[in-house]
Amino acid sequence: MHLTVFFSTTGEIVNLPELVRLCKQYNARILIDDAHSTGVIGVGGRGTASEFGLVNEVDMVMGTFSKTFASLGGFVGGEKNVINYLKHHSPALIFSASPTPASVAAADAALEILKSEPERIVNLIANASKMRNAFKEMGFNVIESRTAIVPVVLGDDLLVFKFWRKLFDAGIFVNAFISPGVPANMAMLRTSFMATHEDKHLDRILEVFGDIGKEMGIIN
Repeated sequence: MHLTVFFSTTGEIVNLPELVRLCKQYNARILIDDAHSTGVIGVGGRGTASEFGLVNEVDMVMGTFSKTFASLGGFVGGEKNVINYLKHHSPALIFSASPTPASVAAADAALEILKSEPERIVNLIANASKMRNAFKEMGFNVIESRTAIVPVVLGDDLLVFKFWRKLFDAGIFVNAFISPGVPANMAMLRTSFMATHEDKHLDRILEVFGDIGKEMGIIN
């Protein structure tokens, strides 16, 4: 069984306890894609299995160095015989070049910062929570979660593009998601936040969102 840790467009966290139960029932295995959760959830940012206290119930974990670790490449962890199998049978690995020393060093340095400065995760979640609550109070349709991703659902593809452009022109960059990247009528602006965002940055984003939302008749 392959599962996505929490969905990259909505920021939702998978119900891992239920998946573990099902895997035990049907003798399946779990591979967690922690690309969007490493450094965000779990003890010390260790990801989804840690978030639920189920580290010993997961068979494999994979992730990327291109998000939290601000580098290139990725990783996969599991039993030695499974990793050896992947080394010899995975086309994605066989036909990929080795990571550069600079990329490895950058990821390693980021990991050391994550370990030595746990307050960064606290700040990250606090920033995202502030924005999620503020968007809701303003009247926007926001998907509930507790991660760094805060999606604002507008529903209409063209509306998303128009809103995105107005944000861009105001100096704010977000990701626009339309179908088939998201289900029909779920077109959204995916905002995501960092530990280093300051209140003045967040307040400016809220101000611009509010002005555009009123201008386009999305909120009152």
